[in-house]
Amino acid sequence: MRTWFWTLLLTTVAVVLAVALRENTGQVLIMLNAWRVQVSFAFAVLVLVASFIILYVVVRALVWLTGIPMRVRAWRDRRQVRLDHELLEQGWTELLEGRYANAEKDLTKLLDQSRSVNRQVLAGLSAARAAHALGEFARRDSLLAQAKDKAGSDTGLSEAVATAAADLYLDQGLAQQALEVLLPLQQAGARHVHTLRLLLRAYRQLNRSDQVLVLARTLSRRKALPSIEARPLIEMAAAARLRETLPSGDWQKIWKDLKSDERTLTEVALAGAAAFEAAGQPLEVSKILEAALEQSLDSRLLEAYARCDPSQVARRLEKTEAWLQKTPEAPELLTTLGNLCLSGQLWGQAELYLTRSLARRSDARVHALLASLFDKLERPQEAATQWRLATAVSTVLPVLATDSFLPAADIDSDPGVFHAEGLAYLTDSGFPAKWAQGDHGVQAEPPRGVNTLPASTDFASRSNELDEYFDSAPVAHLGEPAAVAPYAGHTLGAEPSGAAVAPTPTPTARSGQATSQRDTTKG
Repeated sequence: MRTWFWTLLLTTVAVVLAVALRENTGQVLIMLNAWRVQVSFAFAVLVLVASFIILYVVVRALVWLTGIPMRVRAWRDRRQVRLDHELLEQGWTELLEGRYANAEKDLTKLLDQSRSVNRQVLAGLSAARAAHALGEFARRDSLLAQAKDKAGSDTGLSEAVATAAADLYLDQGLAQQALEVLLPLQQAGARHVHTLRLLLRAYRQLNRSDQVLVLARTLSRRKALPSIEARPLIEMAAAARLRETLPSGDWQKIWKDLKSDERTLTEVALAGAAAFEAAGQPLEVSKILEAALEQSLDSRLLEAYARCDPSQVARRLEKTEAWLQKTPEAPELLTTLGNLCLSGQLWGQAELYLTRSLARRSDARVHALLASLFDKLERPQEAATQWRLATAVSTVLPVLATDSFLPAADIDSDPGVFHAEGLAYLTDSGFPAKWAQGDHGVQAEPPRGVNTLPASTDFASRSNELDEYFDSAPVAHLGEPAAVAPYAGHTLGAEPSGAAVAPTPTPTARSGQATSQRDTTKG
């Protein structure tokens, strides 16, 4: 639009000048010392316009030529920025895709070549996150240190480095290191939501319940932490603070600082009730538990409510019966009433409530309470039954087989082959002859565990069987073992009852018998 406007304007001016110059026939006289130049008015105007145009072009050309280095630097800067953006986008894309090795490589390259401090810090923190995902914690710490050096005194960049480092430390479980990084930010007045969340994570890992309580309240008040997350944190932290300060007596101050809705939380109510019970104030214990039970009939609260001082039994029975009227089918309330009746020695009412509770739900604790009641009332059979039921409910018992016996052993396949290898090593007495030679220091009696033959054994009657066996028996001196095997029907190392050991023959008789045996074998 501007081009059309200027074109139209210049055309109009040119037409007006042309008409004016055509009608004007004047002369222009230029006198310079002795020089006199006289031209027409139209020519003079044209010369002036041409001179202006030429001068303008020359000046613009000089400006353009002198601005070349600046334009080159600007082009290089734009090119560098474009390359930095490409590397940063590529690195972040790879980081989000889970390709941490490639992301760390590209982001580290950007950290080294970029001239922008902001991009250097951003690249260093991103590369540190990629190295953290790879488990390279040494490289991660090095990259964090480089990013911190690049940030320098810039407050915003320093806070970014600190929060990123704390987040990575917390992921690794190094809560103390994360706290050391975050504390300077907190002391400097940094109240960012992300910083407070990181502090909350660090204090939770360090079990600093006092700080967890403060930060959870702060984040909940600023709507930075949903109530579904804040309530459990406040509950656990407040209960832990009450238990920690119970020995010193400072729990009363903490209890006063709690809000009314915080006191009705289950863990807080249990811890507060335990503290007041230790202080000997049963009435306060009842009030605390009743306020919590009005919000939720939690089984842990009911169990604590059932354990009471005898002076509080009537009050608690009345309260529990009122709750039972609202929810008549609640077995927990029936169990609580039965337990309270036991504490008040109301045996009949206790049995009634406990039986009604068992009719709605089988519970090992209720069975145990009934068993204790029956023991008190000297009803042993019913007590034993309830004890068995309590055990069966609370424990997975194995199924025991009844009227079943192991089958008799099958001995048909037991080995009973007669092994005759090495019988030449034996004498008629059933053990080696060298055992009978006392002159070599060998025992005359066979050692225990060696088979001995009774005197009534007819060794000659077995010769035919032995001859047939030895025709195919392996020869011991050719590499086959010559093991001593017992005769069939005899157990190694045991002597038959009523049998005597055969006398040891002399060496002459032994050699003659061996010769006769070899002749028989050859025949």
